[in-house]
Amino acid sequence: MSPRDDIPQLRGQDGEGSVQVHQDPTAKIEGAKVFSVYGKGGIGKSTTSSNLSAAFAKMGKRVLQIGCDPKHDSTFTLTGRLQPTVIDILKEVDFHPEELRPEDFVTTGWGGVKCVEAGGPPAGTGCGGYVVGQTVKLLKQHHMLEDTDVVIFDVLGDVVCGGFAAPLQHADRAVIVTANDFDSIYAMNRIIAAVQAKSANYKVRLAGCIANRSRETNEVDRYCEKVGFNRIAHMPDVDAIRRSRLKKKTLFEMDDDEDIVACRAEYIRLAETLWRGTDPLAPAPMEDRDIFELLGFD
Repeated sequence: MSPRDDIPQLRGQDGEGSVQVHQDPTAKIEGAKVFSVYGKGGIGKSTTSSNLSAAFAKMGKRVLQIGCDPKHDSTFTLTGRLQPTVIDILKEVDFHPEELRPEDFVTTGWGGVKCVEAGGPPAGTGCGGYVVGQTVKLLKQHHMLEDTDVVIFDVLGDVVCGGFAAPLQHADRAVIVTANDFDSIYAMNRIIAAVQAKSANYKVRLAGCIANRSRETNEVDRYCEKVGFNRIAHMPDVDAIRRSRLKKKTLFEMDDDEDIVACRAEYIRLAETLWRGTDPLAPAPMEDRDIFELLGFD
């Protein structure tokens, strides 16, 4: 028998050309609303995720945020520090999860938000999807998902490979963070294509996009109108957001400056929108050359 004879043929079942293995049914997250946050690298996904978690907490929701980046800084502003990753902690116990306690890998941050950093394999050595899967499995084994209303996955960069598309297997809605510029919208277009591929076999649907660190939204709105997508929030380019990151705090812990109060209100509005539920969007991503025609410059 060939060593590959026992590998199932899944081509096309999880997106055109995909050979991904489907999610283990026992890993399904039940009872909570699950959101995955994507976007171009450096666009502000972690800041957005943490402030969104804080906004949900302000609404009285029980929140769990899972950072899916080897930099393990997703929950930095919620906890005030970098915390160890699930993958590093599992290494310490030789991958015997039964030896771990919840406090070994879960930290309580501002507003009672439960914070987990999944981490990731060293560059070029493995798949981030394995790390995400092990993190969810560990959380389920320790019953950490049973008393949770909202789960937010903060996902690495604009990578749309099978590994970092793994949170889409768990999510109800995917949210894309963008800016009012060509590169961010170009990345958003590719992420839309990835989510659409996953939606063929999973419950995940697109909720919309957040224009972040942008004075204007005209380019984002023009793209959305073209493909059938929605902008569901706008975070302006204000120094208060940068300062909150430097101070290791969410906006909800900062002084009540005018800009901070306005940004908090927008995060609360976004959280309320997501909690109520958004229409399941099915935009038609554009061909790369068509985006250049739409948004490019002469």
